[in-house]
Amino acid sequence: MSEQLAEDWFGPESATFGDRLAAARESTGMAQAELAKRLGVKKSTIAAWEQDLSEPRANRLSMLSGLLNVSISWMLTGEGEGVNEPADEAEISADVMALLVEIRDIKSQMVRSADRLGRVEKRLRAAVSEAVE
Repeated sequence: MSEQLAEDWFGPESATFGDRLAAARESTGMAQAELAKRLGVKKSTIAAWEQDLSEPRANRLSMLSGLLNVSISWMLTGEGEGVNEPADEAEISADVMALLVEIRDIKSQMVRSADRLGRVEKRLRAAVSEAVE
């Protein structure tokens, strides 16, 4: 059951790449500055990755997964060898848990809406391009 919770907690519907990176870094006890130094990047780069403002290139992603002892697949999708859900989740009150579930639901809806927006924008661009020709 713990594996299922971890998959749900860090799965693509619940967590972003940045969420998983921060969780993996924190599980090793490493600060952003320490991880940045080990990777040869700036601390602001790590912060941007964790805030989903940018993503690392493949070579850095490989180094990250090695340093944090998680699989590349887990970093990208939440599936595979990763970290467990936060240990104190069992101690969270029912009210707080309900709020967390609601946040996960909203995130999921936002992802679906963003995908839909992308498809509509693509159709709009095609229609405008067609009208110009």
